[in-house]
Amino acid sequence: MRGIGEVARASGLSISALRFYDSAGVLVPAAVDPSTGYRRYTAEQIRAARLIAGLRRVGMPVAEIAGAVQDLLQDPASVRVKLDAHLVRLESGLADARRELLRLHTLLDLEENLMTRITLSAADLSAALGAVLFAAAGSADPIPAGVLFETGDDAVTLVATDRFRLAVATAPATVEGSAARLFLPYGLAEQLHDIRTGAITIDLTAELVTARAGDRTVEGEPIDMDFPDYRRLLPPASPAVTVDVAELRELLAGAPVIDREHEGRPYPVTVLALDTEGGLRFAGAAEWAADTDSHVAVNREFLLQALDAGAAGQLELELDGPVKPLIVRAVGAESRFSLLMPVRH
Repeated sequence: MRGIGEVARASGLSISALRFYDSAGVLVPAAVDPSTGYRRYTAEQIRAARLIAGLRRVGMPVAEIAGAVQDLLQDPASVRVKLDAHLVRLESGLADARRELLRLHTLLDLEENLMTRITLSAADLSAALGAVLFAAAGSADPIPAGVLFETGDDAVTLVATDRFRLAVATAPATVEGSAARLFLPYGLAEQLHDIRTGAITIDLTAELVTARAGDRTVEGEPIDMDFPDYRRLLPPASPAVTVDVAELRELLAGAPVIDREHEGRPYPVTVLALDTEGGLRFAGAAEWAADTDSHVAVNREFLLQALDAGAAGQLELELDGPVKPLIVRAVGAESRFSLLMPVRH
């Protein structure tokens, strides 16, 4: 029988550690003197104490150390199984730590270089761009053709406008570095839209935009201008009518078309209104001329393009009188919508 001091020296555990493992039930002394409280250990327990010391150094939890000590005395071969399992856990934890440290290094590099990195599904980005590009196709001064990229919490918001319409779409993304708000030229946005598979990483700086997807790299300079605050253009939510996209297309095909002209260029107008039951209908030129408060007139081609850019299924149309924009929103997708400015009679 050995005293606690001798066991401490032989095992590498301190006396206080041996007392702790006694109280925890991991290594209970073989005998305790009732008058002095001195603990006595067997030679086999010294072996167990050495095992505890080693497992403690490699960070094994106390509950698992207790199981290993019990196995050492009853089933020594299973101790090796526990050692191997703990090694796998340590290696996995080390790999996780390396990845996290690499991420932190990247984050520091991005912040030092005033760079923002967006990583997301190429399919999600392509779909979001497809929902807004139509609204930038006819842009000219003072707003050139392009798409705003605005980062938020775990998302990137894309916005395009040509003053007569505005489209907004959001895609989930991992955003690292500083918040970014850059206006990308139309051609660069089209190239990004053409990438539809895998993951895409986009680095944004004030001077350069670089996107990488697999072995493909796309670069371009952002447009040097302050994009308008599109949120100020959004009217308060108004009553909406839900329509099926396919049915709406059929109705549009037979709806009255009113010819108008802007700056010498003709364009067709469609007048939308609500029927007595709150459903959607289309009005003719005479009703539009009456200038009632129950309709909104929009460029017919713009409306068709908004439908093409939207998702299949159902849409919500917000109609709030002849001087308010028409909001076209996919049902269940609050962050993806189009806004069409009304045509005045």
